[in-house]
Amino acid sequence: MRTLLTTLTLSALALGGCATQTPEQQLDPGTNTVRLCEGNNCTIAPRNIETFQGTPTDPEAERRLKALSDLGEKYPKAAYDLGLRYMRGDGVDQNSYQAIEWMRKAGSRGFMPAQLALGKIYLAGLEEMGSDPAEAESWLSRAAAQGSKEAKKLLPQAASAKRSEQDAYKIREYYRKSWGGWYYTYTYYWVWSSSGWYLR
Repeated sequence: MRTLLTTLTLSALALGGCATQTPEQQLDPGTNTVRLCEGNNCTIAPRNIETFQGTPTDPEAERRLKALSDLGEKYPKAAYDLGLRYMRGDGVDQNSYQAIEWMRKAGSRGFMPAQLALGKIYLAGLEEMGSDPAEAESWLSRAAAQGSKEAKKLLPQAASAKRSEQDAYKIREYYRKSWGGWYYTYTYYWVWSSSGWYLR
C-alpha cells in the first residue's frame, strides 16, 4: 500500500508569520499543536491533523499497525520504526505528517536516530512542508550531544540556513537532490513474527 505524498492544506490554520517554540515546548507531549513550515511560511497546526483519510483494506496489516502503534507509545525504537514506515509507505499509506509525529515521539524520549532523522527532515523539508532550519538545528543539537557525527557535520549548515534565507535555499536544494530517499537506508528495530512484534 503506497500512495503519493499528500499535500497539506494549512491556509485555514495559518496564524500569521513564523511562530517560534522553545525546545521545551517542542518536546512537551501535552502540547496540542505542532509547527509546520511550507517555504517561508510557518503555521501552528493541531497535532491530530491528518493528511490521509483512508479505510483499512487488509485486516492483518491493520492488526500489525495497531500492535506496533501500541508499542510506539511505550518504546522509542517502535515509534522510530513507525516514523520510517510512514515515510516509506511500508505496510501503511505513505504519510509524512504521521512520520514526523512518530519520529518526534521517539526523539523527545532521547532516541538519537530519531533526533538525527528529524534534523534531516527539517533541514531539507519535504514536498508538502518547507524546511525549518531552527527546528533542524534543535534536533541536530540533541543528536550531536549524544555523539552523532553526522549531526555534528550538519549543525553548522542548519545554523547558516537559520541566519540567511539564501543559505537556507541552497542547503535545502542541495540536500533534497543529494539525499533523495535517505530514510530507505535506515533499518528497523522491531520485526514481525507469527507471535507479534519483537525487538531485534
